[in-house]
Amino acid sequence: MPYAKSDGVKLYYEEVGTGTAIIFLHEFAGDYRSWEPQMRFFSNRFRCISYNARGYPPSEIPDNVADYKQENQADDAIGVMDHLGIDKAHVVGLSMGGFATLHLGLRNPDRALSLAVTGCGYGAVKGNRDQFITEAEKIAQEYDQHGSEAVAEFYSIASTRVQFQNRNPRGWAEFKLQLGEHSAVGAANTMRGYQKTRPSLYDLEDQLKTLKVPTLIVTGDEDEPCLEPALYLKRTIASSGLSVLPRSGHTINLEDPDLFNSVINSFISTVESGRWELRDERSMGSPMLSPEKTTD
Repeated sequence: MPYAKSDGVKLYYEEVGTGTAIIFLHEFAGDYRSWEPQMRFFSNRFRCISYNARGYPPSEIPDNVADYKQENQADDAIGVMDHLGIDKAHVVGLSMGGFATLHLGLRNPDRALSLAVTGCGYGAVKGNRDQFITEAEKIAQEYDQHGSEAVAEFYSIASTRVQFQNRNPRGWAEFKLQLGEHSAVGAANTMRGYQKTRPSLYDLEDQLKTLKVPTLIVTGDEDEPCLEPALYLKRTIASSGLSVLPRSGHTINLEDPDLFNSVINSFISTVESGRWELRDERSMGSPMLSPEKTTD
C-alpha cells in the first residue's frame, strides 16, 4: 500500500492520471473514498491524489490528541505533495479538508495553484462557538462509548446530511456505511484535537486579507452553519469567488457530483488560462455612482 510520511506519521494515499496535480482533502465524516466521483472525473486531464488524514486507517492513528491540530492538517497535505515530488497543485477540500485547504494557502501560498474551499465554516461563527465545542465533545464521547457504527446511525441524518439522503439515497447509504468503518479512536482524537481547537475564521481576517492564491468558496444553500462564513470569506479574500449550490447540504461533492465537478472544473480551467484575477475594487463602491461621481 502506498504511504507518504508527514512529521513521522504514515498517510495512505491513492493517485490516478497524469498532468497538473489536484490534491483532495476529505471531511471529518469522509475519507479518501469520498472523492471517488472527482478522482474519476478529473483524472482524464489531471494527476489526482486523495489521501486519508491522520487518524483514518489505513493512515496511522497517533495516540496523542496533541498530534491532531490545524497545522497538522495543512502540513500533512504538503507532506504528501513532497513525497510525490509535486511542487504545486490545485487543492480541493471539503469541510475539515476545506479548513485545511484554506490554512495550506495561508501557510504555503507558493505551493498552491488554486484553493477550492468547500463546505467550510461550521464552528467559525463566534456566536455559535460554544455550542460547536460542546457538540464536538459529545461526538467524541459517543465514539469513546459506542463506536463508529453507532455514531454513523445519527451523524448521517443530521440537519445538513438529510439533503444527501433525499436526493441520492444510494450514495448516502454508501457514505453511511463508510462512516461506520472509521476508527473510533482516530475519530475521537480528530474531534477533540482538531475540530474543537481550530481557530475561528473570523480570527484570521488579517491573514485572509493578504491571500492572493485563486480561491473558490463553495457551499450548499441548506448547509446553514456554512452560509454566513462563506459570505465572510468571499468578502474578505480579494482573490475569491463564491458558488452556492441549490437545495444542497454539506456533502456537496457526493450529493450532486456532476454539478460539483462542473463548478470546480470551470474554476480550475479559468485559473489555468490565467483569467482568475483579484476582485475589481470598483465592485465594492456605490451600486449607482461611479468613483468619480461619489467624490464630486
